[in-house]
Amino acid sequence: MQLHRSKLSLLFLSLALNLTLLRAAAAVQPQHHALDLHWHPGTATWYGDPEGDGSTGGACGYGTMVDVRPLRARVGAVGPLLFMNGEGCGACYKVKCLDSSMCSRRAVTVIITDECPGCPTDQTHFDLSGAAFGRMAIAGENGQLRNRGQIPVVYRRTPCKYPGRKIAFHVNEGSTPFWLSLLVEFEDAEGDIGSMHIQEAGSSEWLEMSHLWGANWCLNGGPIKGPFSVKLSTSTGRSLSARDVIPSNWVPKATYTSRLNFYP
Repeated sequence: MQLHRSKLSLLFLSLALNLTLLRAAAAVQPQHHALDLHWHPGTATWYGDPEGDGSTGGACGYGTMVDVRPLRARVGAVGPLLFMNGEGCGACYKVKCLDSSMCSRRAVTVIITDECPGCPTDQTHFDLSGAAFGRMAIAGENGQLRNRGQIPVVYRRTPCKYPGRKIAFHVNEGSTPFWLSLLVEFEDAEGDIGSMHIQEAGSSEWLEMSHLWGANWCLNGGPIKGPFSVKLSTSTGRSLSARDVIPSNWVPKATYTSRLNFYP
């Protein structure tokens, strides 16, 4: 009888240990959930022309990309809480107006391309293009909604989607073999960047790039020789590597498109 109890005790101990190990293993796995199911309170205003696409450029460094599809009319500036000194660039959010008298139940999806100067630092605020702001209104109430100026909204993080697009790397002006600066374009899924590494020709070492400003990253040191492979990770730890995406004869102000994106 005593032997039987000892075997049962060992069995329960083994099961408990395995369960603990499984939980520990799950805890260290990167989380890949860009979708936020919870709505959070915030405020919103608009800028630029009433039916416009927002301002050209912006604090993220996307330049004229904000004037053309797929970013066109979907751009937004945010306050410090979401801009995070540029690390929030490229993230996508659904924003929904709360005034049922002139707003539809439809949320507008915006891509963070700019910082909102003077926006509150203690609450979440969106400064949307005129077109994106008006899109939240019911039919015929676009102008009236814009006349309200600032409105209460709810928002949530949502995956970025660029159908048919692959991640591209723009080599910023002023780049040299001693100082290389890259801007990432059309990154879907989370849309933002948590870290970037670069690997030069003939090397197995990944060199960590530094966050420069907005959506721009740089590597200071060298000289380094192409072709370059680029590895990027999102804020949730999802990562991919684009092999030899930047050729040996790269030039500043050129954009090099990979064959990859986080979504097929």
